Amino acid sequence: MSEPERVERRAEHLLPEEREAGSADPEAQAEAILDESDAREEYAEPAPGLRIDHRTSDETVEP
Repeated sequence: MSEPERVERRAEHLLPEEREAGSADPEAQAEAILDESDAREEYAEPAPGLRIDHRTSDETVEP
């Protein structure tokens, strides 16, 4: 699917809360949503709950 088709399809399927926010240009709104989504996919940091911290024993709390 080409980028213009992808944007058009996303504009046609805006979520109710996205429609409620209002936009004079749904395609520009859809493009911004897709750009943000693409950026999050490219940034591959794991979810905060899954992050592994590497600490030394002097950085831990007393038992």
